[in-house]
Amino acid sequence: MGRLIYSTMGSLDGYSARPDGTFDFGLIDEEVHRHVNETARPIGTHLLGRRMYDVMSYWETAPVSGDEASAYELDFARIWQAADKVVYSRTLKDVATERTRIEHDFDPAAVARLKDESDRDLGIGGPTLAALAIRAGLVDEFQLYLGPALAGGGLPFFPPGVDLPLRLVDEQRFGNGGVYLAYAPR
Repeated sequence: MGRLIYSTMGSLDGYSARPDGTFDFGLIDEEVHRHVNETARPIGTHLLGRRMYDVMSYWETAPVSGDEASAYELDFARIWQAADKVVYSRTLKDVATERTRIEHDFDPAAVARLKDESDRDLGIGGPTLAALAIRAGLVDEFQLYLGPALAGGGLPFFPPGVDLPLRLVDEQRFGNGGVYLAYAPR
């Protein structure tokens, strides 16, 4: 049985994106990227909303060899390309990535079955889609990469009104001032 892992990056005050949609919080550098690679490596299937898919699909055509990218970027491209993807969108008609299918609606029962049938973990990306899984009680681990910045508003990591006791299962401090915190429901 696979776990459903919500992994997100953002500001110290809990936002994945600022009100203008930008999401650079001074976090991504080589050390953080290598850590992300290790947390992404066990993921066999990514569940993505449309906007997150648009951002992440870059890795489908990113070079996987040669001098154009660093070793850690090449590693992530390989990890991404090896995983299945499910994109939840009512407007997307076609996908430009391999191993990808479109679902028009998020069905918690279908995701629960996918977890039960999977021998690898599943990742859910994007706070809007993750909110549906969180409300349905499907998320087994929350992985937060927090940058050393405040956004002051924007798109929050978590949906409002969810009361869920958590326990810390992992942590990492980075040289750039960012931190990684992983929590599981109690």
